[in-house]
Amino acid sequence: MRAAAAGPMADAQYILPNDIGVFSLDCREAFRLLSPTERLYAHHLSRAAWYGGLAVLLQTSPEAPYIYALLSRLFRAQDPDQLRQHALAEGLTEEECQAFLVYAAGVYSNMGNYKSFGDTKFVPNLPKGITTYFSGDCTMEDAKLAQDFLDSQNLSAYNTRLFKGVPQDGKPCYEVRLASVLGMEPALHSEMTSKLKSYEFQGSHFQVTRGDYAPILQKVVEHLEKAKAYAANSQQEQMLAQYIESFTQGSIEAHKRGSRFWIQDKGPIVESYIGFIESYRDPFGSRGEFEGFVAMVNKAMSAKFECLVASAEQLLKELPWPPTFEKDKFLTPDFTSLDVLTFSGSGIPAGINIPNYDDLRQTDGFKNVSLGNVLAVAYATQREKLTFLEEEDKDLFIRWKGPSFDVQVGLHELLGHGSGKLFVQDEKGAFNFDQETVINPETGEQIQSWYRSGETWDSKFSTIASSYEECRAESVGLYLCLNPQVLEIFGFEGADAEDVIYVNWLNMVRAGLLALEFYTPEASSWRQAHMQARFVILRVLLEAGEGLVTVTPTTGADGRPDARVRLDRNKIRPVGKPALERFLRKLQVLKSTGDVAGGRALYERYAAVTDASPECFLTLRDTVLLRKESRKLIVQPNTRLEGSEVQLLEYEASAAGLIRSFSERFPEDGPELEEVLTQLATADARFWKSPSEAPSDQA
Repeated sequence: MRAAAAGPMADAQYILPNDIGVFSLDCREAFRLLSPTERLYAHHLSRAAWYGGLAVLLQTSPEAPYIYALLSRLFRAQDPDQLRQHALAEGLTEEECQAFLVYAAGVYSNMGNYKSFGDTKFVPNLPKGITTYFSGDCTMEDAKLAQDFLDSQNLSAYNTRLFKGVPQDGKPCYEVRLASVLGMEPALHSEMTSKLKSYEFQGSHFQVTRGDYAPILQKVVEHLEKAKAYAANSQQEQMLAQYIESFTQGSIEAHKRGSRFWIQDKGPIVESYIGFIESYRDPFGSRGEFEGFVAMVNKAMSAKFECLVASAEQLLKELPWPPTFEKDKFLTPDFTSLDVLTFSGSGIPAGINIPNYDDLRQTDGFKNVSLGNVLAVAYATQREKLTFLEEEDKDLFIRWKGPSFDVQVGLHELLGHGSGKLFVQDEKGAFNFDQETVINPETGEQIQSWYRSGETWDSKFSTIASSYEECRAESVGLYLCLNPQVLEIFGFEGADAEDVIYVNWLNMVRAGLLALEFYTPEASSWRQAHMQARFVILRVLLEAGEGLVTVTPTTGADGRPDARVRLDRNKIRPVGKPALERFLRKLQVLKSTGDVAGGRALYERYAAVTDASPECFLTLRDTVLLRKESRKLIVQPNTRLEGSEVQLLEYEASAAGLIRSFSERFPEDGPELEEVLTQLATADARFWKSPSEAPSDQA
């Protein structure tokens, strides 16, 4: 499925700069505190995560597996320093050598040649954007038809890809391919075997197959089996057994069962999660990108989060919707601060609220995770690189950005993603709400719409689901950070508490302006869910008026276009809070009732980017691109088994260090993996047509 062509801005927008920030993820102390058994458990889970992360190359673009294999072969033959010396001797400049190392580091860091945060290709002079969740000739209409088919069969899209084949009998033909170790060969009966067949659906042929990423998932399963031997309890053992079943058979139901055991495993020393999880990068918003993480508990920050959890039921009552729109019972979740050892996939978030399965979240609960050593990297802000702020705000911003972000992440994950109820009618026709007494606070009438059996938030709200939900969670964070009880939990009172609130709100409205980098005018589309959400919040607060927020074009000291974001801290409570309250209530009511038409109308109105005065956002976008700072690259350590002991291998914070970490990640089977990736990519190459052959209505 194709995305929009790149805009007319300079090629520099699609190149990673030579001076890009590179930081190492520090987890040495947390790893040191693990017992030998915990280290072995973490090691094998990390190996499983890193192997599984290779599937992201096949999910990102047709050429990503080949680029990765080429770089892997190159750096196995020559260390980055040796390569640099060789290149310099052949006449390349130091800048050219660094540019190549940064590009290679970028491919490794993003697991492909597209930025994970924003989905822009960072190779110049190549064809326009594409994603490999769908074959090259799939349109949004194909994706919608396939989702309806999957819903009709109670199949999840999370671990699938969709391929459009040659029409038969004048009818379109589709292959829905599940990720699994097993292919179509006869196997012992499982819950999946009855699904693997041909179907007729709405005038189209569908064939459900499996075996996608099979050789990669085989490696994942091998290390999950080894990790089981070092599990701390029966929940971990049963969790891993279900993950193994899921990846072997292609069963999301098995992954859900594993996730139930994972939710029950409260407060483990070594925390992990693995699978096809986040759907941000699927254009239709249903298919999950592979990721796996392994992390260790940070006890000091976790204690604060536990206090927040203890106050959660009380704080939920502060949210601006009726109690009937809240879950029947608040299932007390784990909320821990973790130091990441391994995070495979295309990028590392600052916080996570999982699992994403709506049915589990409603009945079994969820876990919240704040990734402390990732946040520490995010805090690292140089004053001279702080754009769009008044000089008097910069020191305050640097001082309080970290602490305010701790508060925002905590509220966003626990009470943002963790709040709200979906109104559902199950397969037997029973409702989980009282149709007679529950009233829509926006209309004053009874509930008119809800989720039918088989429908989920992602499948129903599809293309806006991820961003809409991030917007709801971010808005909850801004709204509840005004609560003194919340700020006391994190240790802030008086003037410090007011500064934390101010910087949290200022950070959000500045992020709303920075978000314009992730908007593509040619297609009128957003490429990043979180950033679209922050732009929407900026629009809501601008609409509140009374001088609460202003965005003004200026000229910088260098004579080039610039801008200033201002927030009147005295108007946050009297103007900002009521505006956010009204907006949040609408978001929740439309989500709870499954009102797609209403939700889309509301969200897309605020997400629209125009050149209307006074802000002139399309013009401001050029300024944002001119002043943008590239997202930091993060170097992760490796673990290595030496005898019966696990060693932690750390690398320098540089492009060369990041490359070395990947070159040493698969010491035993690097060449084999390169071969596997190129074979898998070549097997599906027929599905990716050149742009000149592509239909004109591609999404």
